[in-house]
Amino acid sequence: QHFPRTDPAVICLVTHGEHCLLGRSRHFPEGMFSTLAGFVEAGESLEQTVRREIEEEVGLVVDDIHYRSSQPWPFPQSLMLGFRATAPLAPPVVDPAELEAARWVHRSELVDPDKRPVRLPNPDSIARFLIDEWLYGEGSSGSG
Repeated sequence: QHFPRTDPAVICLVTHGEHCLLGRSRHFPEGMFSTLAGFVEAGESLEQTVRREIEEEVGLVVDDIHYRSSQPWPFPQSLMLGFRATAPLAPPVVDPAELEAARWVHRSELVDPDKRPVRLPNPDSIARFLIDEWLYGEGSSGSG
């Protein structure tokens, strides 16, 4: 009998009031920033993974972690488990092995798609779902 392997990964939008934290991987298209993500390690809960990944990538301690949604990611056989968490509005300390940059963005900077200071992930991605849900409200499919 064959059991297909699926590797769980968490993806999280970190917020503080009217700000959200977005990170940039060196592998992203030019100007694109997204939510933070990483694979679950053996023996970790999903919440522990969220805490560890955020602390590793940007040096912030998160709280108030809530599951939001999931998305299959067939290559490389992953299941993305989406969360939202809060953190103090402190400057991110980027680990260059993990990210190229990270920055807090105010909600007002993201509302108008034509005036965004960063390029957001594709609309069909869980990263974009997490951003749009926070930006436009729960149950919203977003705009732009």
